[in-house]
Amino acid sequence: MSEDAIAKYQKEDITGHRPTWKMGSIGGIGGRRRSGRRRSAEFGAAGLADDPFDLFGGMGGSRPGHARPASEGRKVLNAQRRALDVLGLEADAKRADIKARFKVLVKRHHPDANGGDRGSEEQLREIIQAYNYLKSAGFC
Repeated sequence: MSEDAIAKYQKEDITGHRPTWKMGSIGGIGGRRRSGRRRSAEFGAAGLADDPFDLFGGMGGSRPGHARPASEGRKVLNAQRRALDVLGLEADAKRADIKARFKVLVKRHHPDANGGDRGSEEQLREIIQAYNYLKSAGFC
């Protein structure tokens, strides 16, 4: 292969050899989509996308007259509740509370802090697993 062919292949490999277009070059506000629907139903008068779940943090995209109800707190799954119980926290614990409690418990149950006693090693494992689970679940 020539150097140009190699460079072209590498560039196309970035997108999985699928065609791409520049932003806004296909259609636009009020333009036609492949399904034939008008985009005007998806965009408000100001040209902003409808954002019923407030993904963009209230940037003006939600529908007028459709105010979101006040947040009732986060929904806690059973596994998350168990992890919070291991740390001795309530479901409404904040990120800083979780992190601070984790640090306190690790200092308390670490074998080095207990003079090398491995009696609380299993509890330390549970604490670390619970914290890692909460971290991966987006709590902290």
